[in-house]
Amino acid sequence: MGSKIKILTIVGARPQIIKSSAISRAIRNHFSDKIDEVIVHTGQHYDANMSEVFFQEMEIPKPGYNLGVGSGTHGKQTAKMLEGIEDLLLKENPTCIVLYGDTNSTLAGAIAAVKIHCPVVHIEAGLRSYNKKMPEEINRIMCDHVSTLLFSPTESGYNNLIKEGFSEANKMPFHADKPGIFHCGDVMYDNSLYFAQRAEEIESVGGVDLQNPFILATIHRDHNTDYP
Repeated sequence: MGSKIKILTIVGARPQIIKSSAISRAIRNHFSDKIDEVIVHTGQHYDANMSEVFFQEMEIPKPGYNLGVGSGTHGKQTAKMLEGIEDLLLKENPTCIVLYGDTNSTLAGAIAAVKIHCPVVHIEAGLRSYNKKMPEEINRIMCDHVSTLLFSPTESGYNNLIKEGFSEANKMPFHADKPGIFHCGDVMYDNSLYFAQRAEEIESVGGVDLQNPFILATIHRDHNTDYP
């Protein structure tokens, strides 16, 4: 049997921690003899309620590294991550780096890896708002265009990649100049199914009785929250 695959998983913001739990769970339950996962938390979200609680409740292995970057301007935050991730890539020498979504952590991981020829795997590739005033749009485009493997959870995302010049005809071995694109499942849907039963068992949150028919939501992004 050949040597194990080592993946360096980068998480930084709350949604990425949640998304990564689906892959970490699959590795733990089905591929522990084939894959070693090293989790790196950039510290982009660092409050306990935005970070630590998700590792506990979603049974994600504790990060092997925490860069402790914290908040800051886009440039300062991304630069600190870039330096820290590059150091870890050189130290750990993984088979590939796995990135989620569209945060500054995603961007930093993509740039750090491609510059030293470490294959980039992008989960949630191809998603577009077609609004480059959103920093997330810049991050996801930049990441896609240096990735080796691109996994899109939607048909529209897959088609976006084709419109941007990615080829369905590419065959293995894949690399940054000849990437592989795939229309696949959605890790958030996987998590919704997996954690639905546990959610049913929770009776209250913050003193609110959940036995009544409640829908819980968190609202994100300035244009969703700044205009009551």
